[in-house]
Amino acid sequence: MRALILVGGYGTRLRPLTLTKPKPLVEFCNKPMVLHQIEALAQVGVTHVILAVSYLSDMLQREMEVEAKRLNIKISLSQETEPLGTAGPLALARDHLQGDNDPFFVLNSDVICEFPFEDMIKFHKNHHAEGTICVTKVDEPSKYGVVVYEQTTGRIERFVEKPREYVSNKINAGLYIFNSTILDRIELRPTSIEKEIFPAMATEKQLYAFELKGFWMDVGQPKDYLTGIGLYLNHVRHSQPERLSRDSGIVGNVLLDPTAKIGERCRIGPNVVVGPRVIIQDGVCLKNCTILADSLVKSHTWIANCIIGWRCTIGQWVRMENTTVLGLDVSVQDELFINGGVILPHKAITESVTEPKILI
Repeated sequence: MRALILVGGYGTRLRPLTLTKPKPLVEFCNKPMVLHQIEALAQVGVTHVILAVSYLSDMLQREMEVEAKRLNIKISLSQETEPLGTAGPLALARDHLQGDNDPFFVLNSDVICEFPFEDMIKFHKNHHAEGTICVTKVDEPSKYGVVVYEQTTGRIERFVEKPREYVSNKINAGLYIFNSTILDRIELRPTSIEKEIFPAMATEKQLYAFELKGFWMDVGQPKDYLTGIGLYLNHVRHSQPERLSRDSGIVGNVLLDPTAKIGERCRIGPNVVVGPRVIIQDGVCLKNCTILADSLVKSHTWIANCIIGWRCTIGQWVRMENTTVLGLDVSVQDELFINGGVILPHKAITESVTEPKILI
């Protein structure tokens, strides 16, 4: 089987992290985002993964060559020279996706969930139609485009964009499986699969909804990335509890890289991820945050609801909160307050940031 992962786009919602690293390689819970998906695909027998990319592809290619060898699969890059939307990349990768009668997966690269690929394959093959969309339940459907389908069979009837009155609480989860005949519907031009291709398939009764069980999150922007950490760690708590830390000073679900060093009298958690070679000095409090590789957090600092980028240095007695995001190699002086700052790479912060803003 084959799979196409849509990793194009410039990752603008996750800046400043994506200014120095392509979004698929930004770590989520100590593993590159796209690798969560690739490993799950390899487990169900996918032997060829195609990444639809648009920028920083050299870095991505180097990393993927290593992972392909480790997983014993083929990983190809399909390079866009102009943005092709969510359907155009299928046409661009047509030669990769055709060749046998097996269906293929298409995934949005920002999605984190339990990846029920085996069940999706069975469901897709049973209904004999052209496509299957994974759907997930949301609390506020009025914010999304919702999917209306027959509850007994799963056959999709229509899509309703941001409904004012309740019609469904299920939305497109960004995981699909298609027969290769879908490629006949798509031209090599900028095309939206959600707005142009899916409605036509639903009209022809060729599209079915597969209900996703368990957690789901699109982690393509900082606030949702942090929410996703909590959901993912809760899933790990129930499925692989041995991966979580149980050291003293740990509160709730915490994932520590084995090479990270934690000082004395710290309070770490809940929902904290600490990356490789990170040093946390004495008396630090961390909650609802991630500290990416090679960063240093000095003593008595308090960090909540933040993403600390790679090789950052946070001074003593710093307070950081409100979805602050630090890019690569940022240093923050002692005793500062950072409230919702988005701080670009290689910047030294010498004054407090009391209101959310972007620091260039």
